[in-house]
Amino acid sequence: MRSTTRRGFLAGSAAFALPALPAVAAAAAAEDVRLGVATYSLRKFSRPQAIDMIRKLGVKYVSIKEFHIRYADTPEQWAAGRKEFEDAGLTILSGGNIDLKKPDQLRKMFEYAKACGMPMMVCAPSHDTLDEVEKLVKEFGIQTAIHNHGPEDKHFPTPQSVLDAVKKRDPRMGLCIDIGHTVRTGADILESIRMAGPRLLDVHVKDLTDTKVAKSQVPVGDGVLPIVGMFKLLKKMNYQGGVMLEYEIDADNPFPGMQKSFAYMRGVLAGLRG
Repeated sequence: MRSTTRRGFLAGSAAFALPALPAVAAAAAAEDVRLGVATYSLRKFSRPQAIDMIRKLGVKYVSIKEFHIRYADTPEQWAAGRKEFEDAGLTILSGGNIDLKKPDQLRKMFEYAKACGMPMMVCAPSHDTLDEVEKLVKEFGIQTAIHNHGPEDKHFPTPQSVLDAVKKRDPRMGLCIDIGHTVRTGADILESIRMAGPRLLDVHVKDLTDTKVAKSQVPVGDGVLPIVGMFKLLKKMNYQGGVMLEYEIDADNPFPGMQKSFAYMRGVLAGLRG
């Protein structure tokens, strides 16, 4: 497919042969798992463009990355950004990934999340900041889903490393499992999900053709990760969190791959219902 520039997306989106918005909205309403978009996937697009693309994907749920509501903005601007997402009919499940390693920035990040309407932060603390993070979780009532970042992560590379860190802490502290990063550590995705149980607060979904290579990412369904098994297990567990597409490739033109990923995931879910 011909490359589409960021500026030209809104004018050229018809080239993707999108279904009408009522049709994709109906598809989203039929889902029994909360599929959504981590807006890091749309990091090179403005907030209005990102919102438009998410709506055209027929997705209701979002996890907002700082590209689309800036930390440096005022509280009034945070609230205005939140309103743009909500006025478009989108439900904010979380924000992130949010760095929580700097002690002097922790309160600001919780204030940011509250103003942005984020009931949960997908986050990256350090072991040294966990005590203060837990205090703020109790004060603000905001969940923290620690994101495992794979072999390169010195703090929380695996789901198990997160679970070990939160097991005696407030139940609102848990895991955002990134299945791509998980498999690259050698951990079993499905077993990690089982082990997490009620501590599983969020899922970042992607697909790889090589379980050791981050740059082998492809649209969901084109790789080797156990996507069908993951959805079977999440349904069996009665998982209530989001399954958020974090599409890290094709940054200048992510829409076709994202559309393909959602078509595949919706097909899997339809097959499981059948």
